[in-house]
Amino acid sequence: MGHPLTPPLTRIGVAITASLLAATPAASQQELPSEWTLCINEGNVYPPDIAADGCTAVIRSENRKPRELAVALTNRGLAYRAQGDLERALSDYDSAIKLDPDYAFAFNNRGAAYRDKGDYDRAIADYTEALRIDPRNAVILTNRGAAYQDKRDLNRAIADYDQALRIDPKYATAWTNRGNAYREKGDLDRAAADYDAAIEADPTNAVAFNNRGAAYLIRGDVERALAYYSQAIRIDPNYALAFNNRGIVWRDKGDLDHAVVDFGEAIRLNPRFGAAMVNRANAWRDKGEFDRALADYGDAIKLNPRNTFALMSRGLARLRRGELDGSIVDFDAALALNPRLADTLYARGIAKRKKGDIEGADADLAAAKAIRPGIAQEFAMSEIQ
Repeated sequence: MGHPLTPPLTRIGVAITASLLAATPAASQQELPSEWTLCINEGNVYPPDIAADGCTAVIRSENRKPRELAVALTNRGLAYRAQGDLERALSDYDSAIKLDPDYAFAFNNRGAAYRDKGDYDRAIADYTEALRIDPRNAVILTNRGAAYQDKRDLNRAIADYDQALRIDPKYATAWTNRGNAYREKGDLDRAAADYDAAIEADPTNAVAFNNRGAAYLIRGDVERALAYYSQAIRIDPNYALAFNNRGIVWRDKGDLDHAVVDFGEAIRLNPRFGAAMVNRANAWRDKGEFDRALADYGDAIKLNPRNTFALMSRGLARLRRGELDGSIVDFDAALALNPRLADTLYARGIAKRKKGDIEGADADLAAAKAIRPGIAQEFAMSEIQ
């Protein structure tokens, strides 16, 4: 039942976009014109396209002050971002900043859009400008910390989270993000303490429960991990990542039936969740249901043809099934993307040995051992020999 591959937990990025309500007109919600009600979209009552239409009506109306137009443009940018249209979002944020260069939320939200695009340096620059305007905004500090964390600059990320928590000790997202940073640094004790603090600050914070479960799972405490993932799901039944992570716990406990169900729910909630597809495929594989496994691997690879984990995992499934040529094709594809995948090299060596290519097998096995000396023992504990 064992295998040398353990799917990694997906890291959680929880940077959020600041609320825009503070800069809206002073009238009460009941007194606002309908276009403002749609544009402000308090509580995300309206879908993004309707909110965008409301903002457009505000922008086109006459006698608006620059700050009002900047708010409407920024909110419309937020709606466009929610629809996945980052270019239109960035255009609106640019216009808002030109109209009102002292509007911190426009810089913050433009930073979030740049972060979505993977342009972390521009994101950090915009968050920094927002903080110049509003230096005690814990949300913006946390967002900049998340961008530093994306760049793997964990010390700067933690410094921003520290400052955010000095300003707002009850800000659960900052606690959760700092816990993630400590977890990435390998400091599980501090990570766990921060997740606990996040839960205390906001007992409805599903992300904090999920991440606390991850810390327990890394320590091998599968029962507590299971309890925390389950609580995250109770708080947010649409939390795909928590279902995926709980599926990993069921898999580690040897309960493949429950694992398949949880991975399936993660995929239902997020049909583009490639990691959950690979995880379910691995569970099907370990249950001996290779056709279902290969279908899931195929779907994950269609989503991302450069997914080396999916390619390598499908290769392992084909190797177990005796499809040596197909397995080598998958291993070749994964190694073309990353030549230092020790698992893939070792597995390809096994496939080549089974095909009678002793020289090629010896080369692959030796290369894998050079990268990870204990890999032979890992494979010896699996069914792949």
